Amino acid sequence: MSNKPYKDFEPKWVKTPAPKDSYRSIFRWGDPEYVKYPKESLYKMMKEKFNMTDEDFRSYDGDIGMDPVKLDAPCNLAPEHIEALKKIVGDEFVTTEDYPRLAVAYGKTGYDAARLRQRIIENLPDVVVYPGTTKQIEEIVAYSTKHGIPLYVYGGGSSVTRGVEPVKGGISLDMRKRYNKIVSFNETDQTITVQSGMSGPKLERALNHAPQLMGAKRAYTCGHFPQSFEYSSVGGWVVTRGAGQNSTYYGCITDIVMSQKYATPIGNIQTSHYPREATGPNLNQIMMGSEGTFGVLTEVTLKVFRYMPQNRQRFSYIFKDWKTAQEAAREMMQCEAGFSSVFRLSDPEETDLMLRLYNVDETPLWKLLDARGYRDMERCLFLGFTDGEKGFSENVARNIRRIAKEYGGMSLTSFVTKSWEKGRFTDPYLRDTLLDFGIMTDTLECSVNWSNMGKVHEEVRKVCHALPNTIVTTHMSHCYPQGANLYFIFITRMDDAEEFRKYHSTILDAIQKSGAALSHHHGIGKMFAPWLEGQIGRTEYGMIRALKNYFDPGYNMNPGGTLGLDLKEEEKRFLREDIQ
Repeated sequence: MSNKPYKDFEPKWVKTPAPKDSYRSIFRWGDPEYVKYPKESLYKMMKEKFNMTDEDFRSYDGDIGMDPVKLDAPCNLAPEHIEALKKIVGDEFVTTEDYPRLAVAYGKTGYDAARLRQRIIENLPDVVVYPGTTKQIEEIVAYSTKHGIPLYVYGGGSSVTRGVEPVKGGISLDMRKRYNKIVSFNETDQTITVQSGMSGPKLERALNHAPQLMGAKRAYTCGHFPQSFEYSSVGGWVVTRGAGQNSTYYGCITDIVMSQKYATPIGNIQTSHYPREATGPNLNQIMMGSEGTFGVLTEVTLKVFRYMPQNRQRFSYIFKDWKTAQEAAREMMQCEAGFSSVFRLSDPEETDLMLRLYNVDETPLWKLLDARGYRDMERCLFLGFTDGEKGFSENVARNIRRIAKEYGGMSLTSFVTKSWEKGRFTDPYLRDTLLDFGIMTDTLECSVNWSNMGKVHEEVRKVCHALPNTIVTTHMSHCYPQGANLYFIFITRMDDAEEFRKYHSTILDAIQKSGAALSHHHGIGKMFAPWLEGQIGRTEYGMIRALKNYFDPGYNMNPGGTLGLDLKEEEKRFLREDIQ
């Protein structure tokens, strides 16, 4: 993002930190001290796209949330339950105050932000508890089960599917404060075991500094870097089957997890820790993706990898059109010469935005693109980098370069990739800056095969664009020899929560109708849940329900629609013609 000052009118971007006890400190993304706003050329482009003028940016669109949180929502749990929780974790780690309850109530989807800005406080826990040990969590699960009290978990809070929302009140376990430690490190096996509240940055810092902190022979990395990395937890990665931006090389979290430990209503579950076994259905895979509906994930053992950033090879190319770019990407993934770490291909509309966002429009490359026949709103940007052993890393980059050339790709050097790296964890901060003026940004993503990628891309974008004056960008990420993830970002004039919900639902309908998987790595939560049974089939969905009935027959774990397990029949969306 360029830091050049505006030459003409500049909106009154909110550049001051959100007060610590304010609504804004809850609904805005990330570090309260960090602010990101569009550079002038992007601001002018958005005005034109959204049919807005400078006048629309002279005052804020509604409440920007600087006032202190004050709710009229008493705790509905009986005093004896509060006292029992205090006996388990200590008086100072149990609270019924307004701010801590609201702070764990919502995630980070646009629906959450819009509701908080409109002061729509629909669902609050009655009490927030800060556990410090696995034993404490096990005791809380047992107590809540015995007394039929709903139990929710808040890890990093970056859910975009209403995964953490305490629809039924009850208890919310906030893992951030105390349940975030390393349990053990095994350099021989190249594994680390951590408490589920461990944050991504804290884990990565520990691994990068393993020689100093854990007496290791070398530095390591987890290899898992979602865009929400700064404010996501290991537990959140696991229970939603998450994926990081480097997954094409390191794998998604389902590839990285070695074992898990859960506190469930029927007792504690410990999965095995072997690299491979043939002992019936894989319990690790069964438990991942359960989103707190079977019990509370307490400890996770992860694979770790040698940290060798000095071997990284960065690249970026521009292709003349989306069809050619897809064909090149598929060949790169199927040529069996190894995979890059980051592998990202943007469609024409996203390329138009990205080239500006990452300042290519301020370099000589901008004019060179048109001169060489890479036309605006047709060209596609491909970028990434390799990781691993030096010879491997170089060979992967060499083959990518070879294939890009075969398909008419022009190198943009490593400049674009380095710019993307600088912004890849901070781009979400733009959402709140724009929403202050009534411009909503949100995302959906889905999993596709190469054979239906074109169909899904066309049909989903058509529905997204049904809303006038809307920017809809799409990129391919998390790639495989058999297909990829398609990630859709929409930017539009919208500030109403209900309007957002209805629009969002039309896109989920389109994803399901197009034949794509409903989610690649965001999980399901309560927001996508109505579509899940229709997505996988009624008979198949019965297996998930059977597991729920086994682990949590009282339906106390993350109730209120998570994975659709306690939705009414009329609340579900059956769109597949072959649903039984």
